[in-house]
Amino acid sequence: MFSLAITTVVLVFLLAFVCEYVDSTLGMGYGTTLTPVLLVMGFAPLSVVPAVLLSELVTGAVAALLHHRAGNVHFDFRNDSGHRIARKMGKLGYMPRSLDSRIAVVLGGCSLLGAVAAVFVAVEIPAVYLKLFIGVLVLAMGVVILAKRGATGSFSWAKITGLGVLAAFNKGLSGGGYGPLVTSGQILSGVHSRSSVAITSLAESFTCLVGVVTYLALGGGIDWKLAPVLVVGAVLSAPVAAWTVKRLRMEKFTTVVGAATAVLGALTIYKALM
Repeated sequence: MFSLAITTVVLVFLLAFVCEYVDSTLGMGYGTTLTPVLLVMGFAPLSVVPAVLLSELVTGAVAALLHHRAGNVHFDFRNDSGHRIARKMGKLGYMPRSLDSRIAVVLGGCSLLGAVAAVFVAVEIPAVYLKLFIGVLVLAMGVVILAKRGATGSFSWAKITGLGVLAAFNKGLSGGGYGPLVTSGQILSGVHSRSSVAITSLAESFTCLVGVVTYLALGGGIDWKLAPVLVVGAVLSAPVAAWTVKRLRMEKFTTVVGAATAVLGALTIYKALM
């Protein structure tokens, strides 16, 4: 950490703070924004990717906890032993008590399935088509959220499961597209916009854990000059983000998430075509 120039440390700290503030407030934007900026600054990809994953792993869990304490979401991971699924599985049965916790567990589990599925997709698929697909999908979701921001969607576990697999599949192929899809998809599936942001933070934290473990298992390492700066900067933004989400009115907050999703989708399409 201290072998970096002080100006570089300060700049990386501020970038992590701002990017994570946006991510923990809107449920998207940390890795998508921070990774290319760090690469432009001259950091090597093999230093940036695991460091960003590690910082997102830590900050996602911290942000989810702070959102819970602020009342933006209700996490309760104690076993609901009376639930029919828990009873059917006997001593090994487990089902979180709160709905928000159940959604987070399903999305986290789907991360494994989606990531594995991505491995079996032909790597020769042109990157431009993949980026266009993600961009169009994210843009469409943003537009639908804006169009239906006053309506209440019907909750469906099938929608949540499909959403988790699709988002993790996209992340496994392209390294991005997780937050916008999971956050906007939850809103369209009937989850409150405030809760969707916190659930996304927790689910993406698990996804990043899988990524870090896989990276280390394959012989990679963590850049301990870069990673601590990212972790500290990102973690310090989490309390501000939780407070911001709590203060915004629900309808206005949903509008902001929809607009941010649409803009991010449009930018993805633009970059793919450039």
